[in-house]
Amino acid sequence: MTSDEERTTRTGTGGPARRTFVVRVAGDMDLEHEARLRALLLDGVARAPRGADVVVDLRNSSFCDSTGLTLLLAAREAVRGTGSSLVLAAPSHQMVRLLELSDCVGLFRLGPAPPRSAEEPGRPVPARPEPVPTGIRRAENPTR
Repeated sequence: MTSDEERTTRTGTGGPARRTFVVRVAGDMDLEHEARLRALLLDGVARAPRGADVVVDLRNSSFCDSTGLTLLLAAREAVRGTGSSLVLAAPSHQMVRLLELSDCVGLFRLGPAPPRSAEEPGRPVPARPEPVPTGIRRAENPTR
């Protein structure tokens, strides 16, 4: 589990600046890491400016079990009523499948990974990330 950062972005329509607060998650989101993940997510939500998009950057997390999903749902509840929204950025295929199987895919906005300032200086975090496709294609089993 790692750090967080705050950015101010402009919408593509030339509208007012939108604040984005990024919480970066690394490693497995499971029972073994519950305490650290809970602290990271809930602290990030608490520190985010009122009305900001709270973007949970999942690009460095490849596994999530029911414990991780429960914590994401708790973070979602924590932002409700604050004018903020929770965005899951760069979820893995496994994460999207977990959201689908648990009927939670519609509860979260999904989007691309936010740029890191060192990787892409000067590029803002999108105010409204594009949705990640949620359709799952099953591979044909040639032995059947």
